[in-house]
Amino acid sequence: MVDVIDTKRNGGELTTEQIEFFINGYTKGDIPDYQVSALLMAIYLKGMTKQETATMTMTMLHSGDQLDLSEIPGVKVDKHSTGGVGDKTSIPLAPLVASVGIPVPMISGRGLGHTGGTLDKLEAIPGLKVEISEASFKQQLRDVGCAIVGATGNIAPADKKIYALRDVTDTVDSIPLIAGSIMSKKIASGTDALVLDVKTGSGAFMKTEADSVALAKELVGIGKSVGMNAMAVISDMNQPLGNAIGNALEIEESIALLKGNGPADLLDLVLTIGSQMVVMANKATDLDAARKMLQQHIDDGSALTKFKEMIIAQGGDGRVIENPTMMPQATYQMPILAARDGVITKMKADEMGIAAMMLGGGRQKKDDQLDYAVGLTLSKKVGDEVHQGDTILTIHSNREDVSDVQQLIEANISIGDEAQPLTLIHEVID
Repeated sequence: MVDVIDTKRNGGELTTEQIEFFINGYTKGDIPDYQVSALLMAIYLKGMTKQETATMTMTMLHSGDQLDLSEIPGVKVDKHSTGGVGDKTSIPLAPLVASVGIPVPMISGRGLGHTGGTLDKLEAIPGLKVEISEASFKQQLRDVGCAIVGATGNIAPADKKIYALRDVTDTVDSIPLIAGSIMSKKIASGTDALVLDVKTGSGAFMKTEADSVALAKELVGIGKSVGMNAMAVISDMNQPLGNAIGNALEIEESIALLKGNGPADLLDLVLTIGSQMVVMANKATDLDAARKMLQQHIDDGSALTKFKEMIIAQGGDGRVIENPTMMPQATYQMPILAARDGVITKMKADEMGIAAMMLGGGRQKKDDQLDYAVGLTLSKKVGDEVHQGDTILTIHSNREDVSDVQQLIEANISIGDEAQPLTLIHEVID
């Protein structure tokens, strides 16, 4: 293992044998954390070639089970986001795409730090279970057409161990390590086609557009190398997505979107990604036709009906669709008011996510308990005009004293004389 560390520390290229040695040895417990930590930092600093990244991905993939969905008819299409603040896209997207007859098998994750997790948000729905058996997952795909669950069986255990180490060694935002982590799980999950939503900006792992494009190309390249139809959308995360940040609040916003009342930016992203999924599944010949099809399924209520079916299939109370207040509700709602007339020029996504985490809506450590009720709802976004005393956002809290959260928010929202709304979709990589 010292030789492997030495090779990468000095900028060399690891052989297939070296990569398999360290991943398989660490998964079995033969190699200690401190040596793998040293190697991860060397990879973070020196990078990896495309061949190294592909080999690492496939070795992590083969460290555990692979899901075979070939018995499910149709082109199975999935979507993955690199994570952001207010990013509840998967929740309305899966039932919307499934409502046009496309199987959507989504294996999602939990949140840590300022980024929220799709599974955590879904668990705000009374009774809903995200940990289900492989057999139940397949049956739900047949019966309902979509499922959003945690990893079934023993998928990519090497990635699970390595990711936990990356999190505590500050090596998370490495392009080859992110690419290997995402794609080992996605290839193992048995999907035929994949749309990747790669975030860019203050609330994303990749802060610059150049790094986001590089990551997107790496992800798409790995997918195509194993015969998966893959493409990526680069989307903005310089401010939160949608208007809600927090678990129950984001479910409520997802329901509103499927009722035709969602925020414009979230709807745009859902329709942009969804249109790509519809074309990949051969349900439409072009993106315009696909977008119109999806909008029609929102307008006629079929997407909302599909979401209710998914909730019930996973043990949740379907009445939440008609009555979102069945989910936990915060005791206190406290507005943040504009101090002057002007235009919102900045609303840093990462700091808004940290504010929600401080209220109890996110985890600072893996075993932290979540408060599903708390979070923020935005009344204004970048480019919006405000007058002194207008509500910019509302804090939803179960503690009365939120001065620490208020200070953080106020330090990271700016009002100036002019600003343009942020561009949501930066680029499409295929």
